[in-house]
Amino acid sequence: MIRLTTMAYLPRITDVELERKLESSGAVLIRGPKACGKTESATQFARSILQMDQDPQVPVLMGVAPKRLLLGKTPRLIDEWQVQPEIWNYVRHEVDDRKLEAQFILTGSATPEKKKKPEVEARMHSGAGRFTKLDMRTMSWQELGFSTGKVSLDNLFNGAKIDVDDTPTDIEQIVERIIIGGFPALVGKKLRAAMDLNRAYVDLLAEVDISRIPEEIKRDPIKVRALLRSLARNTATLAEITTFEADTRISRPTIYDYLGALERLMIVEDQPAWDAHLRSSASLRKTPKRHFTDVCLAVAALGATKESLLADMKYTGFLFESLAVHELRVYGQAADAKVYHYHDSNHLEVDAIVQKYNGNWSAFEIKLGIGQIDEAAANLLKLASVVDTAKSSAPRSLNVITGTGISYTRPDGINVISLASLGV
Repeated sequence: MIRLTTMAYLPRITDVELERKLESSGAVLIRGPKACGKTESATQFARSILQMDQDPQVPVLMGVAPKRLLLGKTPRLIDEWQVQPEIWNYVRHEVDDRKLEAQFILTGSATPEKKKKPEVEARMHSGAGRFTKLDMRTMSWQELGFSTGKVSLDNLFNGAKIDVDDTPTDIEQIVERIIIGGFPALVGKKLRAAMDLNRAYVDLLAEVDISRIPEEIKRDPIKVRALLRSLARNTATLAEITTFEADTRISRPTIYDYLGALERLMIVEDQPAWDAHLRSSASLRKTPKRHFTDVCLAVAALGATKESLLADMKYTGFLFESLAVHELRVYGQAADAKVYHYHDSNHLEVDAIVQKYNGNWSAFEIKLGIGQIDEAAANLLKLASVVDTAKSSAPRSLNVITGTGISYTRPDGINVISLASLGV
């Protein structure tokens, strides 16, 4: 397939996955938060484009001749498809009729409301065998050029030792990257400009976007902001709904409604608990950790600054964990893996478990400072000892992600990896 890459385009790790899925299916659905780069990435492969949220002919044609919207050179990009969710069914039938790969790319920053449009949900399920799906997030450090990628996540599953000496990353650089984040529009922006844009993103989310999901339901921007601040304060933790109730004084039904809307907008993303077989009698906790789709939104929701984060290293450590989980998700997706966390009734916690579809897994502790490496290594070794390898595979690697610039393998076999060295 020919890519129509432009000079200004920064290649994305998901480009390889998108190309592969276009070659294997008639249509690809790209999902991700607003402004993460879905449309720009899809444009590199599309030969014609339909903007569902901007073209004034779309509502008219949807009523009288919807199939005309699908006419054009292929792959045809249908941007913000969820504005007219019925288009899904017409795409499905068109793929059936043409019996060709790489016909359509659908992009959207929200999913249709299930309760309001159950027939749309049924149609999405009926896309099996015709559609493939691709999740897209904001840009990783490797994509932005802040990580060398010398330590490959995929290679860690092969158990190879590492010895990488990259340029050290100091705490001020890390804090600035946490504040700026990975939205493509912020590439090259100064810190102050990025802070302004990220705060505007949160403001629009609270005042406009969240009330569009679903069908123009009005939500109180003040309460939305309160919940966003509570989510930000509790990022990368096991906070329960009761925590958000006490923190915001918002009713539980309202919190569930707002969280549901934020999930459909792909602003928050749960990190589920890992399900493993244990040798011990400990039981596994099932509460997910909650993260913003990009850690910069947590900073923006709280109005935090570089100075305030440098003065509160405990909280900044949680933000760094959220950043590292984002990176593991991006690199893990390319390696056919998903990211979980571990927490049992004996209070053993491990920040991230990256598990491939074939069951192979690697464990990661995430520590901003190098002073916590020994404690993190002990946790990892404890985890390896309690997993029942007769029923689950042994870990492919045990790793500590840090904010420094040095990556190496310890004598006990545990890898210490700088986030500025980690990549696909």
